[in-house]
Amino acid sequence: MSLPPDAWPPGLLDRLHALYEDLHRHPELSGHEHRTAGKAARALADAGYEVTEGVGGTGVVGVLANGAGPVVMLRADMDALPVAEETGLPYASQVYADGPDGGPVPVAHACGHDMHVTCLAGAATLLAAVRASWSGTLLVVFQPAEELATGARAMIDDGLFERFPRPDIVLGQHVGPLPAGMIGHREGAVMAGADAASVELYGRGGHGSRPEATVDPVLMAASVVVRLQGVVAREVPPQETAVLTVGRLQAGTVSNVIPETAQLGISLRSYTPEVRQLLRTAVERIVTAEATASGSPKPPVIDWLPAAPVLVSDPEQTRAVVADLAAHFGQDKMLPLPQIAASEDVGHLGEAAGVPTVFWFWGGPDAETVVTAFLEGRFDELPSNHSARFAPVAEPTITTGVEALAVAALGRFGR
Repeated sequence: MSLPPDAWPPGLLDRLHALYEDLHRHPELSGHEHRTAGKAARALADAGYEVTEGVGGTGVVGVLANGAGPVVMLRADMDALPVAEETGLPYASQVYADGPDGGPVPVAHACGHDMHVTCLAGAATLLAAVRASWSGTLLVVFQPAEELATGARAMIDDGLFERFPRPDIVLGQHVGPLPAGMIGHREGAVMAGADAASVELYGRGGHGSRPEATVDPVLMAASVVVRLQGVVAREVPPQETAVLTVGRLQAGTVSNVIPETAQLGISLRSYTPEVRQLLRTAVERIVTAEATASGSPKPPVIDWLPAAPVLVSDPEQTRAVVADLAAHFGQDKMLPLPQIAASEDVGHLGEAAGVPTVFWFWGGPDAETVVTAFLEGRFDELPSNHSARFAPVAEPTITTGVEALAVAALGRFGR
């Protein structure tokens, strides 16, 4: 089923541009997306949806019942990151908010979730405007706290699939560093599963001039970091893919004092249950062994944080969606993708509902800039998601994101 001609209501694109700039200027951290959720709820209410706010914290759910047929779920995430924006845009974020430790941190939509919200609001409005061309129920979900991998699970635990129609399919998308106007797709495992651990190592502090009278947690932490780098190289089979990153190492306050403790933040990425368990076991073994070897006065604490599952785009349904998108945008706009080591918690939704998930990427950066950088061997220098300089161009990104969701949804409805 294709998008009807002249489907766009008058003035919708201008309103979406204004919404995007507003959301970009006012980002909110995970679990605190109150203003963003209010904007999403108003967009759905204006389009005629039955709207429920506060699902799983700040989540918003819209339901548009339009006769007999499948229940199709469209999902977007809303949260921003503790990053100081460096895009130089006239609508760049200047926001500071209380971070996890209570102190102020800069906030920016460095992952593009403001674009996700904008495009889902647009697609929901567009589909409501052409409801004469489809039959079924549209379930629209604006999800909080994706960056913490807790938002999807929070909405599920708050009765997402008991309080609202259970979907027959979950559709989602993510803006990324592809040329604007392009659609990236893959069947099967698209994004890695993610695990994260917060580690506390214990030493015995003292004067920096008398290390023999201490147990140095800084040296202990450094040994753990070095040892962990051998896990993927020496324990993961070469035919498998895995990533282990230590993104945080904190200890001490001044140079001449050996501290009592050191903290590590460890990130794991994997695509199979076997490799995931191998990585987690290796982290626990190495952290514990290094603490013992260093003479730590007490065992380390390893706190495993909420995890994101491997994101699997159902092969059969993905082929059908990709065919619809290719028919709408043109085959030249479709780009097969390799597996991506980044993660997304949208996979929880399809798993909990027991239905297929289809997930794709669409381009945000200026196409000419991306192509030129690629031809000149500078592609890795381009800002990508989570960079302080990442910001999609408004067009054709908004139009492409809106129409991709709308076309994918229409293809899943009957008439």
